[in-house]
Amino acid sequence: MKTPYIASEWKMLFEPKEHGDYINDHSVVFGPDGKWHLYGITSFASFAANERYFAHGVGESLESQFTEVGRSIDRGTLAWAPGVIEKDTYYYMFYGPSPTSLAVSFDMYEWTGQKINLNNEPLLGAIRDHFVLKISDSEYLMYITGMLDKKGAISCFRSTGDLRNWDFVGYALTSGDDAPLTPPWGAFESPYVVKKDGLYYLFTTYTDCALENYNDTLVFVSSDPTSFGEYNGGNGGAIPVTKLHAHAPEILVENGNYYITSCGWRNFGAVCEGGVGVARLEWKEND
Repeated sequence: MKTPYIASEWKMLFEPKEHGDYINDHSVVFGPDGKWHLYGITSFASFAANERYFAHGVGESLESQFTEVGRSIDRGTLAWAPGVIEKDTYYYMFYGPSPTSLAVSFDMYEWTGQKINLNNEPLLGAIRDHFVLKISDSEYLMYITGMLDKKGAISCFRSTGDLRNWDFVGYALTSGDDAPLTPPWGAFESPYVVKKDGLYYLFTTYTDCALENYNDTLVFVSSDPTSFGEYNGGNGGAIPVTKLHAHAPEILVENGNYYITSCGWRNFGAVCEGGVGVARLEWKEND
C-alpha cells in the first residue's frame, strides 16, 4: 500500500471568464483531438441553484493553462458534477443531480442526451457527483454520492459494457454512527477511484461546506473496488490512509506522471481562486 501526497505547488489549470467566474466539481478527459478537455460546474454566483451548465476548457497539456471554448449541457435545468469516460470512440458524460442524466458525444463538443437505467437504485442512494471506473472491457463501475440511513454514503453500480444499463452493487463507502459530519445532503462528495499496484484508492471530499473542512479530501484503500467500509472519523471501521488539501479532485496521468486537481466556490479557500488548480501527485511507500 502507498500513500499519495501533493508534491508541488498548485498552479492554475483552467479559469473561466465568459461563462462563469469559478469552477466547482469537474471532469478532465483526454479527447480524440489529442487535447485535454475539462467540463466543470460554473455560474456567476457561488450558489448551487445557479449551476445550470458546464464550462468547457481545452488544453494541450496538464502543464499549461486551458482555454475556454464554450459551455456544455445548457438545458435550463440544474447540471452538477460531470463524470466523463471514453468507450469505443464515444464519450459518455454522467451528471446530476438526481435523477442521473447521460449525454454522449464523439467529438466532445456536441452532446446528445441518452436514456439511462439505474436498476434497483436505492431511495436517496444516487443524488449527485458521478464517477465511472473501467474495470475491464465488459465491466465498469459507477460511484455516486447519496444517503443511507440519513447519513452520507457512496453508492456503487455496475455495467457490463453498454454504459446505459447499471445494476446497484451496494454501498462502496458509508457513514457510521460516529461519523463526524452528518449534513442533510451527505458529507461525502466527488468520489474518484484510482487503481495502483493492484489496490484501489478512493478519493472523496468530506465536508459539510464549512470553511474549515471544505478542502478536505480523504483517501481510502481497498482490494475490492466495490467496498471501502464504514467511516467513523477514524475510530474503528474504515481509516483513511491520508487527508489531502483539495476539493473535488481528479487524479490524472500524463507522460507517466500523476497530477491532482482542485476547485471550488469562491470565498471557500480554493487553492486557485476562481478556477481549477493542478499539482503533481506522488506516492510513497508506507512504513
